[in-house]
Amino acid sequence: MGELDGRVALVTGASRGIGAAIARRFAAEGALVIAAARTLDAETPSPYPGTLAETVHAIRSGGGHAEAVRADLATAEGRAGLIAATRAHGPVDIVVNNAAASWARAFGDFPAKQYEIMFQVHVRSAFELAQAFAPDMRAAGEGWILNMTSGAARPPIGPPYAAIEPDGSTLVYTMCKAALERFTQGLAAELFGDRIAVNALAPSGPVLTYGMNHPPVPEGYEDTVEAADETAHAALLLCSADPRVVTGRVTETRAVTGAG
Repeated sequence: MGELDGRVALVTGASRGIGAAIARRFAAEGALVIAAARTLDAETPSPYPGTLAETVHAIRSGGGHAEAVRADLATAEGRAGLIAATRAHGPVDIVVNNAAASWARAFGDFPAKQYEIMFQVHVRSAFELAQAFAPDMRAAGEGWILNMTSGAARPPIGPPYAAIEPDGSTLVYTMCKAALERFTQGLAAELFGDRIAVNALAPSGPVLTYGMNHPPVPEGYEDTVEAADETAHAALLLCSADPRVVTGRVTETRAVTGAG
């Protein structure tokens, strides 16, 4: 018996990195995982390795159950298509909003298109998927929504402030994650009476996955790096805990697992 036997879990951004690790872990615990991302298979253009087909193959090879849904969460059509495709597999018990889009650019010339894409993927998508599947959870008498965030959402310390290279500014990314955290806390309060947990989880250290431009890890600091499987373990704990107790938390991996 797994922790998630009989559950249906939607995991976005599941073609690689943290999302793929969460999808594999949830499936190993008995969930039917609906794995969503833009990169379906090797025929889908992507600058990074990792596809939904690979994630689903790994799950099925281990005896688990998963379905792949290609979805561009930056568009209303992509989000609606994902919701419809997911509904074909029954009521949803768990939603993990992990999909991400990010550019680091100077504030003064940040393109409007990239700004819009980032808010659509990080914030609007999380809102719409929660809105779509909360009724399933309410009818079941319990449910779990997990929003993946980042320590970057914490405000800078100052003044004085440390200098930031303009071309490396992550201002818009941090805005998105801060909005996602506030959404998490507000929604947790609204859904508390329905026994639906809403939490936000950030890795405790950098997760070195494709798609994120992390600087090299200095020699002697290798133990600060977090494996994607460690993040996935924390996600499992948050998505199987009592919704009336573990909800409204903006937390990080090692605070959840007790490691470190």
